[in-house]
Amino acid sequence: MILRHTFSPPNNTRLGHLCGATDEHLRTIENSLGVKIAHRHEQFKVDGPKAKATRAMEVLQALYEMAGRPIAPYTLQLMLSGDAPLVTGSGDGPVLATRRTDLRPRTPNQAAYLDNIAANDITVGIGPAGTGKTYLAVASAVDALERSAVQRIVLTRPAVEAGERLGFLPGDMAQKVDPYLRPLYDALYDLMGFDKVQKAFERQQLEIAPLAFMRGRTLNGAFVILDEAQNTTPEQMKMFLTRLGFGAKAVVTGDVSQIDLPKDQLSGLVDAERVLKRVQGIAFTHFTSADVVRHPLVARIVDAYDAQPRRVS
Repeated sequence: MILRHTFSPPNNTRLGHLCGATDEHLRTIENSLGVKIAHRHEQFKVDGPKAKATRAMEVLQALYEMAGRPIAPYTLQLMLSGDAPLVTGSGDGPVLATRRTDLRPRTPNQAAYLDNIAANDITVGIGPAGTGKTYLAVASAVDALERSAVQRIVLTRPAVEAGERLGFLPGDMAQKVDPYLRPLYDALYDLMGFDKVQKAFERQQLEIAPLAFMRGRTLNGAFVILDEAQNTTPEQMKMFLTRLGFGAKAVVTGDVSQIDLPKDQLSGLVDAERVLKRVQGIAFTHFTSADVVRHPLVARIVDAYDAQPRRVS
């Protein structure tokens, strides 16, 4: 099937941003969807199977609408990921107050996840890598801080991968655990900007710490996120969830297919889903490979591993 479209009114700047340097965006769409794209000025032609050609044209239209400035490759990859309907800047879903003006849920599960975070004091997101569990949780926390719905953000992860090897890493304790917390820093920098993050740390509006540092605390007026929760023990999970104070909200994220605990140790995330699934005020969101919003190949990798029989040690 061949589809044709003329972008009107023609705008050479937008067309340049739409196509990308040396038409790299067009090549990405072709490779992802299995279509051929030809264009002359503002006139575009897409040749391929009907469904794929239609989706390619939808992506081109969405790119043109956001092409007032250069379009990052990862933005295009987000739009092409999965089989979910394309969501552009005017789509459904909550608008979060972050510096990423293009931030929207890209799949129905992501939209449900954001709705659950908004409506519940504790939300648990479970699913494979690349589904936006942590990123959207941090975005919701930044939004809550910007709206003064909370006074601070507390982000934590277990450093279980280090185990007894932690003492062999160079530096003091902060330097030893920093690599395990780096993904949280990266999300904050992307959503707030480096300078704003540094100022928030200085004002004690932001805190990032290993899970062990949460013991004995009560977190009032805070948005608390526990990442990599599949690597907690049931005791650690209970300890974390009972830190919640007045005016606080918590999000727990994890991937139960990537548990790094000893083989005989039950995951706190698996245990929490069993124990808490009927507790009012706690919502669970489950993600699948269709929700992966990284490189399109990541979803296929997840499916390939899921299709393998479980190994018995």
